[in-house]
Amino acid sequence: MSKEFKENYDKITHKFENSWETISNDEETILYRFADEYKVFLDNGKTERECVDVILRIAKLNGFRDLKECIANDEEVKPGMKIYGNNKGKSAVILIVGEDNIQDGMNIIGTHLDSPRLDIKPFPLYEDGGLALLKTHYYGWVKKYQWASIPIALHGVVFKKNGEKVNLVIGENENDPVFFISDLLPHLAKNQMVKKLSEGITGEGLNIIVGSIPLGDKDIDTKVKFHIMKILNNKYGIEEDDFAVAEIQAVPATKARDVGLDRGLVAGYGHDDRACSFAALRAILEVDKPKRTCAVVFADKEEVGSNGNTGMESKFFENIIAELIALQNRNYNEIFLRRALARSKALSGDVMAAFNPNFPDVLDKRNAAFLGKGVTLVKYTGSRGKLNCNDANSEFIMNVRNIFNENNITWQIGELGKVDQGGAGTIAYALANYGAEVIDCGVPVINMHAPYELISKIDLYMTFKGYKAFLKDA
Repeated sequence: MSKEFKENYDKITHKFENSWETISNDEETILYRFADEYKVFLDNGKTERECVDVILRIAKLNGFRDLKECIANDEEVKPGMKIYGNNKGKSAVILIVGEDNIQDGMNIIGTHLDSPRLDIKPFPLYEDGGLALLKTHYYGWVKKYQWASIPIALHGVVFKKNGEKVNLVIGENENDPVFFISDLLPHLAKNQMVKKLSEGITGEGLNIIVGSIPLGDKDIDTKVKFHIMKILNNKYGIEEDDFAVAEIQAVPATKARDVGLDRGLVAGYGHDDRACSFAALRAILEVDKPKRTCAVVFADKEEVGSNGNTGMESKFFENIIAELIALQNRNYNEIFLRRALARSKALSGDVMAAFNPNFPDVLDKRNAAFLGKGVTLVKYTGSRGKLNCNDANSEFIMNVRNIFNENNITWQIGELGKVDQGGAGTIAYALANYGAEVIDCGVPVINMHAPYELISKIDLYMTFKGYKAFLKDA
């Protein structure tokens, strides 16, 4: 091949690079440290409430102030101000005011903090077969059989009759007990084994074993259940009807761990979408005095349609921006808010399915994301005929591509499965509803929505770099 031919070939054709081959030894050291910090975040944030607590604690340590405090003091909004908004402890926004007027638009990264899990039902505790169990209702799109035969922890909040809030975390400390959902032994599973995979364990069969020792005299019919309530009452002051006003989630009692002899991958619960949330958090912490206002949204309820007063369908994000504009402009008019949102540019920071060599037939390899090839841009999600998708404009994709190329960020493209295979959505549509330019952009994942998911450390790091460059330069 002649030099001229090769130069021409390299110029007009493209090959997505393996990110590991593009970085220096010094940067590799940085990304390993970054991944270690992420694993700590993942282990300490197994629910959206816990994630918000961690995020806002970090934000405060880095000079971010509560928007409510600014409103109470009627403060003038100035460039460089670092502000956060806390929405009911389950979603949040952190932002840095830019030099330009907020009406001129913002650079936004939208992520979500909720992950698939099992929610404890409002009246869950019962006894059967000499065991005490909790009834659950699965949250999000899960393969139910994956939740059997693994150690489970309970996280949540309970409010007692006197209004006292009890934070509950059982099963994470190595000295804690864990909990368990039983499966059927193969010796007796003849009928189960011929069922569809989706029917092998039913939703009503996801009952968590929480106790086995009876307590009480002969007049008590459910002595094991009573024993469990006695333990909860003695330790936490909880009575049975307190379950009705509680939010308790069953999550895997596992820690994030390195995978592979080369330690290039991370397995953990909740990569979807806490990988993008962590990358976005770290990105905005490294932004200083931006030209345009920068905002990171940490939403709830994405896994169940973004509804509710903490999901992206609610008004919490635009209410925060409206309050901010009102502080910046004393003659506030709602059109100022509409202009700010419509003139914004946004990355919908959500994970994408990565090519899985054990299941190669569900993705179009030419349009699939791969572990190790960098942050993933997804022009559209949806299902089959792009149903319910946000389809990013070419002009905006060009803008994002140029930012990534100029900042030496390896990136790739992704699509959620072959055309008729399936599909899903993100919060991109909610941001696009404001009129903002939006594209999905995040970390590729293998084993998505399982109790233990898999990502590449370098994809996480490139996502962080991409988010930081976007916040600064878009």
